[in-house]
Amino acid sequence: MIVRLSAKLATKIKASKLAESPLDENLYADWSASLFTAARTQYILLTNTPSLYSCVLYGRGITDDNRLIGRALDAIREFMEDDGQQFVYQRFIAPSAATVKFAKALNRSVTGSMTDQVKFAKILLEEDEQPPSEIGHVLNETPMSALIGGDGKKYGYPKEVFKRLLDGVGQ
Repeated sequence: MIVRLSAKLATKIKASKLAESPLDENLYADWSASLFTAARTQYILLTNTPSLYSCVLYGRGITDDNRLIGRALDAIREFMEDDGQQFVYQRFIAPSAATVKFAKALNRSVTGSMTDQVKFAKILLEEDEQPPSEIGHVLNETPMSALIGGDGKKYGYPKEVFKRLLDGVGQ
């Protein structure tokens, strides 16, 4: 499993120098993570790198790589179970979590899309006062220009693209 850390998050957990890494062969096991603050509270956006399928968790108490990995996997599992994706978690993510490797961001398209998701998440957290557990559902139903939709046109939905990864379609 690959977890791609933002510079802020790498600093927070005192990660060693991050290397570049291509997408994991198992597309479900490649995640990007970014630390952000909303209303003076730290949060982490976890995003499946090829599909931009995301969830949000509290960042408080995450001070090293072991805590990040444990809390991230718990958040992904809980979110995916709530979203009806427990089979995908159990079949493709959980087995790959035995070995986690940290890496740099994949490309600017992913980091730019995550920046947009963070801005939207901040609005939902600060103005709408939604809990982090609900933010991912909204983000995953928001069209993203970096994704190709099911009809082959620009602006795909993260939730749809994530489901299509099983078919090998991806982006």
